[in-house]
Amino acid sequence: QVVGGKVKKPGKRGRKPAKIDLKAKLERSRQSARECRARKKLRYQYLEELVSSRERAICALREELEMYKQWCMAMDQGKIPSEIKALLTGEEQGKAQQSSTKLAKAGKTEANSSNP
Repeated sequence: QVVGGKVKKPGKRGRKPAKIDLKAKLERSRQSARECRARKKLRYQYLEELVSSRERAICALREELEMYKQWCMAMDQGKIPSEIKALLTGEEQGKAQQSSTKLAKAGKTEANSSNP
């Protein structure tokens, strides 16, 4: 057969496959399938763990949201929840402790810089 001025031989193109032992080829195929199934199993386990951790986070956030809703309802009725009072007094105490800690650190720094 002549195509474009070149003589073309009939048959398959490319390299001829080497004589591969059929049993070895089947075993490689089986091993590859086993590894693929193992990877798939690990991937599904990872995804299931990810889903369950996200579901737990969602539940925690819903509980927190419900708590804030109850606080808002109580404040609308003119009541200040004890948790908010505790948070406010805790913040005030925390600020006082931070300022005293800063003063103490500043005093130590000045004392260290004045000593040769």
